[in-house]
Amino acid sequence: MKDKCFVDTNILVYAHDRSAGAKHLRAQNLVERLWDSGSGVLSTQVLQELCVNLRRKAGSPLPPEEVRSLIRDYAAWEVITNTHESIIEALEIEIRYRTSFWDALILQAAVHSGATILYSEDLAAGQRYGSIRIVNPFIEPANRR
Repeated sequence: MKDKCFVDTNILVYAHDRSAGAKHLRAQNLVERLWDSGSGVLSTQVLQELCVNLRRKAGSPLPPEEVRSLIRDYAAWEVITNTHESIIEALEIEIRYRTSFWDALILQAAVHSGATILYSEDLAAGQRYGSIRIVNPFIEPANRR
């Protein structure tokens, strides 16, 4: 993997939630490949959502110490910081593509990072948003271009 790949929160949650079964294994495999290639990108929004979901919503919630350690690890990835400009751009994306604001903010961060792939279970697989292509790693191979 040479292209930058933005990872949505749900993929990271599955990668660390051992109770997620086959999705856990598939997401874990994808995240490991992104670590090895150095092509993983995420945003402050993803890190924030990851904290909440792993501690409160995961099938096997993680203790705060483990979540803190994961966040420190993911800080080694390229992390896009949401700013007030990000929010304004996300509002424009929301209108243009008729998405939720939160999905628009993810799309804005992915575009801003220069990623070409956005791994997500929430957005429609195969859909293009400008230069970004959505890949759902649970229904199509994660290394497919």
